[in-house]
Amino acid sequence: MTTVATFDILRAGPRFGAEITGVDLTAPVDETTADALRQTFRDHKVLVFRGQHLTPDQHVAAVRIFAEPFDHPTAAKDDAHPLVYPYNVRQTGKASTWHIGGLWRDPVFAIESLTYEVVPDLGGHTLWADLQAAYDDLSEPFKVLLESVSAVYDGNAENYAQGSTKTAGGPTVEHPVVLAHPATGRKGLFLSTSAIGLTGVTPAESKALLDHLLRHASSPDYTIRFGWQPGDFVLWDNRATWHYAVDDYGDGARVYRKVIGVEPEAGGVPEARS
Repeated sequence: MTTVATFDILRAGPRFGAEITGVDLTAPVDETTADALRQTFRDHKVLVFRGQHLTPDQHVAAVRIFAEPFDHPTAAKDDAHPLVYPYNVRQTGKASTWHIGGLWRDPVFAIESLTYEVVPDLGGHTLWADLQAAYDDLSEPFKVLLESVSAVYDGNAENYAQGSTKTAGGPTVEHPVVLAHPATGRKGLFLSTSAIGLTGVTPAESKALLDHLLRHASSPDYTIRFGWQPGDFVLWDNRATWHYAVDDYGDGARVYRKVIGVEPEAGGVPEARS
């Protein structure tokens, strides 16, 4: 365990991920603590804060330490706050595929975050994989090839709202398969299982490359896993990781709130709460 500023960092694995203790996100966070939290987030990519029980307003304020909360144009909004998006998997469905959030948008979301309200008695864990570590382990010739390749995704924001009935044949958007992180400069894979195909290669090559990359990037070698209790708060770097909500709990309940973060328009660091 490492102590930074006024909080402790318990690493979840050798590559990335950490639980943070000693921070109360229901109260104002001073600038020194906010700076340390931002550096910790850059270092560890997934941060878990147990037992915070954040209200919608507090959830938005916590995200604002790290990024600018985003007003999603099509998502259903929480009655208590327009920047909070409620999920109940019995109505909205489960996110049981490896994926990155906000692929309809360019740039994609900087971070995503959840506050858990109801969780299954057993199961319902979430996996994250480190896309930067997965990139590091590729051969140099393969890295050179991927620099010229982009992936094509559904560009219709309506299809990304909770419980949406997805429609085909709409606009598409392209994202590079290799992303240099805007905050750190570190390169990583950047792809999701919803990719329609790859540009710059033949259809057969696209299928072979996608199959390999999706399998490689989801290897257990690059993953961490967290289980949940009501009140837990988690946020993750949406440009350095992808995630998978494990569907092992049948028709059990899973209810949570999401807040999304994007880079501030001016490109600056978000201000801490006071």
